[in-house]
Amino acid sequence: MISPVIDSPYKGNASLTREQFLFYEMRITAKLKYEGLDEESIVARITEENLFQYPTERMVRRIAQTCIHRLNALNSDYLISAIAFDPSDVSKQICLYAMMKQYRLMWDFMITVIGAKYQQKDTFFGRRDLNAFFLQLQEQDDLVASWSDTTIKKIISVISRILIETEYIDSAKSLRLNPVLISRKLENTIRESGDTLALSAFNCLN
Repeated sequence: MISPVIDSPYKGNASLTREQFLFYEMRITAKLKYEGLDEESIVARITEENLFQYPTERMVRRIAQTCIHRLNALNSDYLISAIAFDPSDVSKQICLYAMMKQYRLMWDFMITVIGAKYQQKDTFFGRRDLNAFFLQLQEQDDLVASWSDTTIKKIISVISRILIETEYIDSAKSLRLNPVLISRKLENTIRESGDTLALSAFNCLN
């Protein structure tokens, strides 16, 4: 029996279990894109020179393509150059925004959980917030409801590590959400693109 196709905005988002934040890889890919290489040439260069230092060519190619998809999701050469050359704190923030643009799961989490906490001046944040977010998604979306507990736990772990790397929290056991300051480049680009709903995720509430 063929399983029915589930139409969901979260289709493909389970790949977060293996794709991670990829900051180092995004930097490399952004620099090559900034040099003017086309997508095929970028993947070939990264693969042939193993610029990511991965054990298999298949893995290198897959992650290179993932990085390109995220950069394309930004739809901004200005932000791509910032990922490539700006200080790591600015670059990481833009990489997080790229993930939000690529994955509806990250978009919804960062706005409905993190953004909402900043708006409510609620600094408490813990594992229960992540669990509550996924429980609600499972109730609302058939595809997410079909994901195994193992998959959801892995995605929660990935999101937790992303929040640590972008300094929203200090550790996986942290119970406090840190205040973050959005970079001017990112704020201006978000406003110019009309994507202002995303601003709350970066503690930009005006």
